[in-house]
Amino acid sequence: MIIYVDENMAPVLARGFNLLQAPLNFQMGIKDPIEIKSIKEVFGEGTPDEEWIPIAGEENSCVLTQDYNIQRIRHQRDLCEKHGLGMFYFRPPSKSGFSYWEMVKLLVKHWEEIIKVVSKKSRPFSYKITSKSSGLESMDD
Repeated sequence: MIIYVDENMAPVLARGFNLLQAPLNFQMGIKDPIEIKSIKEVFGEGTPDEEWIPIAGEENSCVLTQDYNIQRIRHQRDLCEKHGLGMFYFRPPSKSGFSYWEMVKLLVKHWEEIIKVVSKKSRPFSYKITSKSSGLESMDD
């Protein structure tokens, strides 16, 4: 199973969390090990969402992103649903996005919950995470 880090987040986060997750895959006995990859590194910088979403869906993937427009723009939201993506939207307090360390802290804070969701919940699904979130907030209601 792949969790993609969108290009609006540092690719090094994907590499770092992939290293951190690897021993947990073994400990948790996950049949389909969780890999964390960067959309920017896998698909190339600037690849339109409409190109990578169907491929990520075929892989039964999930996406971590700060791009809330994917949820707001109807055809992109529909594309995520059609291709069965699990989406985690990190909503920053300003348009400039989270700083690098704010994002690291948020990912660490919510990582176990993210892993539980991607391991157990059927796709498609959407969750929102803000700097004030105590947990993942479902957007599927």
